[in-house]
Amino acid sequence: MLNKPTWSILAVTVGISLTACKILPTQSADSGDAAAFNPDKMVEEIWAAKVVPYLQQKAGPFPEVHALAKTDPAAAGSKYGNPNKQANSPWTFAVRLEGKIVASNTQSRAATMDVDVDGDGKADARVQTGPAMRGTALRDSLDFVQFNDFTNQIDFAQFGKAFNAYAGKTVLSKLPRDALEGRTAKILGAYTLESGQDLPLVTPAEAEIGPKP
Repeated sequence: MLNKPTWSILAVTVGISLTACKILPTQSADSGDAAAFNPDKMVEEIWAAKVVPYLQQKAGPFPEVHALAKTDPAAAGSKYGNPNKQANSPWTFAVRLEGKIVASNTQSRAATMDVDVDGDGKADARVQTGPAMRGTALRDSLDFVQFNDFTNQIDFAQFGKAFNAYAGKTVLSKLPRDALEGRTAKILGAYTLESGQDLPLVTPAEAEIGPKP
């Protein structure tokens, strides 16, 4: 049994220890990661070496991919996208798209052009030309990018937006903006199968627009 003086010393020591624990600054585990995390640089480093070659190898012709996507999204996603996606995420597909531009909206920052792929005069796909672009289709089509590789949902989302920003800066900013109707378009990119869409919304990684007819 502790005698009285020893007990007093122990109580004081414990009190000091507890007080010290309360006032010690605690550094967030995320704070260091946030400073080091640079999604724009990460995308720039893998774009030419991994992203474009992957899309070139994985992409299928848009009519073929979209026909399969409408009947069997999982089969289309496994063949033309990322079969290791999160279970609750929609399927995303890499595509090659070539056809005639039948409409365009270049007045908005979220500019688009509608492309007729099968030659019937009607749009089959809507292609984003930015600079503002929706979604994370480019990121989500890559089988070497997984959510679990990131610290949190915010970092993963920022990484997805960085693909759009890089494509906008290096590819889409060089495209013509005027008198697009009637020109041909050739696109390598990706789109996500979403309900309620009028047209599949394709985000390009490569894009060419032909001369005026």
